Amino acid sequence: MWALLKGLLAQGLLAKTLVRSVGWFAWLLPVGFLLKFVGLPLLSVLGVLGLPVLILLFIIGLPILAVILVGGLLMAVVGMLLTLGIAALKIAIPVLIIYWLVRWLFRRPATVDAATAPASAPQ
Repeated sequence: MWALLKGLLAQGLLAKTLVRSVGWFAWLLPVGFLLKFVGLPLLSVLGVLGLPVLILLFIIGLPILAVILVGGLLMAVVGMLLTLGIAALKIAIPVLIIYWLVRWLFRRPATVDAATAPASAPQ
């Protein structure tokens, strides 16, 4: 019974740690896109982003093998999202530019309401 409780507790702590680690994506992805935009290669970007994740996992107290596995998994996901995000932007930006250009060319001229138009002088 005690072994079962200890196992469940260990799994719960590991799951909680993994959820906290995923929360780092909130700032890792924008920084990654910025570094990739500047022109760093993808492996350099992942190295810069992976160091804080690995340090956090070491501080939490995970075993070294778990740190390397979880850190590697997180960096693989970040690399995949950076690659797919950049590919999506290469498609989305021209489409948005064309949409805004067409919308600007075919916009309706502003109409003047009778209430806001200046009153003409009576003759």
